[in-house]
Amino acid sequence: MRVLLAFDKFKDCLTAPAACAVAAAAIRERHPDWSIDSCPLADGGEGFAEILTRAAGGTLHPTPVTGPRGQPVTAAFGLVPWDRIPAGARALLDLPASASGRPVSVLEMASASGLALLEAAARDPWETSTVGTGELIRAAAAAGAGAVLLGVGGSATHDLGLGALTALGLRTLAANGAPLANPIPRHWAEATSFAGGVDSSLPPLRIACDVTNPLAGPRGAAATYGPQKGLRAQDLERLDHATLRLARALCAHCGQSGSLTEVPGAGAAGGIAFGLMAAAGARLLPGFNLVAAWLDLETRLAAAELVLTGEGRFDASSLQGKGPGAVAARALARGKRVLVLAGQATLPEPPPGLEARSISPAGLPLAEALREAPQHLAAAVREAC
Repeated sequence: MRVLLAFDKFKDCLTAPAACAVAAAAIRERHPDWSIDSCPLADGGEGFAEILTRAAGGTLHPTPVTGPRGQPVTAAFGLVPWDRIPAGARALLDLPASASGRPVSVLEMASASGLALLEAAARDPWETSTVGTGELIRAAAAAGAGAVLLGVGGSATHDLGLGALTALGLRTLAANGAPLANPIPRHWAEATSFAGGVDSSLPPLRIACDVTNPLAGPRGAAATYGPQKGLRAQDLERLDHATLRLARALCAHCGQSGSLTEVPGAGAAGGIAFGLMAAAGARLLPGFNLVAAWLDLETRLAAAELVLTGEGRFDASSLQGKGPGAVAARALARGKRVLVLAGQATLPEPPPGLEARSISPAGLPLAEALREAPQHLAAAVREAC
């Protein structure tokens, strides 16, 4: 039996590689003769840089940067040789000739400016900055990257990427012409204009993003993602208004149309996608399609007889085009047997051929479920196989 293991992370308890390793060990206990292909997934958040870098035989470079609330953290960027990236992923990157043949740097916002870096009490989008992400991009460029691929999942911020842009050369100015050292939303009332710009030697930026939210409004960054970052309901309108005011000023400074705020995905990660598009010429790429091409997922699905996938929570929305849901859909289209194992699986009417199971016993408190996730996943795999 040829088994493909394509797990995403189980949030707060298992990384994607760890989940695949647990499942592989459980299968080998029962069926040591089965062939196992381990393919951890990445959604742009935690693990994105490591998974893509290791999959293509690149190297990881730990780098000290500034965390979302000014604390020192260590994040890593990957450097991947151009010729190790599958042709389908190279085509999606669509890099200029000047970047072709040079290594591509893969990095993730979560490791420098991520929500997981903060205790719950410290999560506040008025106070958090993306400066560390900018420092990580700058370090990757200094290491010789011909292009930078940024995953933007799991951010703790809503600063339009102004922190990152500050690290890359842009200045946010107060009314007296003095630059704001830390252009977080708490200081936006002082901001009136911009000066300078991103270093012209910065390599092309590509952002892996499956989010389709515009920058502001009822589906915007603050309304959709602000609450999980600590935004109070009574502050939503004020933050949204300030966001649009500064976004329009940034567009004017960079010679961009104000309609950039409406581009699907502009609201990704507290607007860093917008900021990097406006000031650094970044381009958005369909995240899961790029990851699938990078991991050569279609070839691996074709070779598999059984596909095991899953994540922390799997429901009807999971089947809408990314992560384990997309893996399941592609596998079913090839006529494969698919089993989804999730911390919590709620799929009343799964598609034909798809089986979804919760690994946590009913009624188990969340803290225990998270702590015991490896054992529950292993038991579920042994039972399924």
